[in-house]
Amino acid sequence: MKKLFLIVAVACATLLSSCSAHLYQTSNSNMSKTEVVLSQKNFRVIGEAQGVATTTQVFGIGGLSKKAVRSNAVAEMFKNANLTGAQTIININVKQAFAGVPPFYMKSTYSATGTIVEFLE
Repeated sequence: MKKLFLIVAVACATLLSSCSAHLYQTSNSNMSKTEVVLSQKNFRVIGEAQGVATTTQVFGIGGLSKKAVRSNAVAEMFKNANLTGAQTIININVKQAFAGVPPFYMKSTYSATGTIVEFLE
C-alpha cells in the first residue's frame, strides 16, 4: 500500500508541476540599416523601448512560429517607442521564456528590448 501511495504521489507531482526555461539571445537584425560614423558625439540616448509577444500551443497545435512571434515582439517594441525625427533603436535584444507542461500545454513569451537614440546633426 505504501508503494502504491508513493507511485501515485510521484505521478501527481510530475503531472501537476510545470517547467519553465529562459533563453536570452542577441542579434544584429535592425529593421533600419544605417551606416553611422561615431567619431564625435552627435547623438544622445533617449531611453529604453520594450515589446512583448506571446503564443500558446495545446498538444502541439496552435500558435505562431518562433520567427513570427519574435518579429511581433520587435514590431511591438518599435510601436511602443513612438520614434520621431532622427530617432532610432539600437542594441535590440530578444528574450524567450517558455512555460507549461510539454507536450500538453506550452506558452512562449518573447520580450524585445532596445535603446532609443536621437541623432543631433
